Amino acid sequence: MLAEALEHLVRGIVDNPDDVRVAVKPLRRGDLLEVRVHPDDLGRVIGRGGRTAKALRTVVGALATDGPVRIDVVDVDRR
Repeated sequence: MLAEALEHLVRGIVDNPDDVRVAVKPLRRGDLLEVRVHPDDLGRVIGRGGRTAKALRTVVGALATDGPVRIDVVDVDRR
């Protein structure tokens, strides 16, 4: 549910919504949501001073019921 919500939010922000991918990786302290976007959209998702990324983390953290969630934003060229 969290991955779908995050993907929906990010698709609304970027210019290339077809390149948005969210992968869930379980960790010991909670889940890691890895957001992959087109390199041209990376600045849009992070925002000035990281404000947009922080807002996305706040919204997804409020939706999380199973424990802590970590979000990483990565461009599609990086592996």
